[in-house]
Amino acid sequence: EELGELSDILKLLEMRLAIEAEMAGLAAARRDQPDIDAMRAALRQMAEVSHDPAASALADAQFHLAIAHATKNAYFARFIDFLGVRLVPPRSMYLRDKPGEAHDEYVAKVRAEHDAILAAIVRMDITGAREAARHHMTESLSRHSELSGDLPVG
Repeated sequence: EELGELSDILKLLEMRLAIEAEMAGLAAARRDQPDIDAMRAALRQMAEVSHDPAASALADAQFHLAIAHATKNAYFARFIDFLGVRLVPPRSMYLRDKPGEAHDEYVAKVRAEHDAILAAIVRMDITGAREAARHHMTESLSRHSELSGDLPVG
C-alpha cells in the first residue's frame, strides 16, 4: 500500500514539475501586492505550524494556491485548488524513522525553496521564478524517488 501511495506521489510530482515552473513564471509577470501578501501569509503560517505536518501541508498548499491566483489565470487556481493537500506529499513518508534533526532540516530546506520562489516572484523575475519552482519540484521529486528503493516490496 505504501509503495502504491509513493507511486502516486511521484506521478503527481512529475505533473507538478511541468506545471509549477510555468505557473511561477506567470505569477512573476502578473502578481500584485495582495498576491505577494497572500504568499507571505502562507509562508508565515507554515513556519508557525512547522511542528504539525498536517497543518504545515495545508499552509504549503495555500502557498501554491496563492501563486496560482497570482497568474491571473483562473484555470491554474482551479487546478491547484482541486489538488488541495494532495499537492503536498506527506512529510511522514519521507521522514519516517528519521531523527528530529532530519525533520528540522527538511522544514528549513523546503522553506528556503519556497523563499526563493517568492523572492523571484516579488522581483518580477520570470526566469528566476521558473527556475526556483523547477528546483523546488525537482528536489521534492528526488527526495521521494529515493524512497522507492527503500520500501519493501510485497
